[in-house]
Amino acid sequence: MSNARATHLSRRGILAAGGALGLGAVLAACGDDDAKSGGSDKETTAAKSGPWTFKDDRGQTAKTDKTPANIVSFIGVAAALHDYGIESKGVFGPTKLKDGKADVQAGDLDISKVTVIGNEWGQFNIEKYAALSPDVLITTMFDAAGTLWYVPEESKKKILAVGAPSVGISVYDVQLPTPLQRMLELAKSLGADTTSSTITAAKKRFEDAAARLRAATKAKPNIKVLVGSASQDIFYVSGSNLSVDLEYFKALGVNFVEPAASALKASGGWYENLSWENVDKYGADVIMMDNRTSAIQPADITEGTWKKLPAVKAGQVIARNPEPILSYDKCAPLLEDLAKAIESAKKVS
Repeated sequence: MSNARATHLSRRGILAAGGALGLGAVLAACGDDDAKSGGSDKETTAAKSGPWTFKDDRGQTAKTDKTPANIVSFIGVAAALHDYGIESKGVFGPTKLKDGKADVQAGDLDISKVTVIGNEWGQFNIEKYAALSPDVLITTMFDAAGTLWYVPEESKKKILAVGAPSVGISVYDVQLPTPLQRMLELAKSLGADTTSSTITAAKKRFEDAAARLRAATKAKPNIKVLVGSASQDIFYVSGSNLSVDLEYFKALGVNFVEPAASALKASGGWYENLSWENVDKYGADVIMMDNRTSAIQPADITEGTWKKLPAVKAGQVIARNPEPILSYDKCAPLLEDLAKAIESAKKVS
């Protein structure tokens, strides 16, 4: 993990731990009456030439004279909006790998068509941002304070002083369907046709995948699932609270390995730190591993204690993105992959 990412405990927890996802109850859906009319399918055309408003999960209402065209967003948000036909002009966050290929968090986004104003933690080029003449800045939030994800705290005032209103979608201590619905509402307000056959099919796939996962956990309730993330010196074991995906999976019946509250305390409830010598502390039948570029991937882990884990020896290790792209198209496979892993898992713990 980068030292820069360790400067803020809750953010480091999100980036470093597999439990890195998760504002209490989400606030009102889509703002006031103006926001609702601006977001309705019937009045989408009118909204493009009239005022636009959207109440975000901080309870703040973003307002512009017309529907935003120059959108700048966190890369995961840009990927989700892209799935709904809404394009971002600029992005920040893990976008491009060293070899020039797209980061996993970019989804289906063509990164050659967007301006990258920051590719790593702490990077946000204000000059590039201002040059885009942004209409709105959109990102997610991973804490109850409503901190804008990947917007550097030290330059936040200068960034917001550019003039574009900000929108934050909470992914803290809520279950996955909630931010999925909020992102859909945001896309609708920006002009997306949320009744299209493509979006309807994606939502149906997500619902079917949830039903499949529930059935799998009911059929195999004793399969234990450990959620981890690997760094050079530490193996992080996530608790299932706070994380947007894990809270939902748990509600569907997944039997997670849960570190004790005392072990999670140092990270604010996100994860427990283990040395590689103690990576076998918990028994597990399936291991979900952080697939972001900030984490070491399973194939590259050389620690002998890791290779001796029963789930690893049995080939029962699957990928997990602690920062899911919040579209139904991208979240359905997460449920399907976990359901498949549990369905086929052998009891090895």
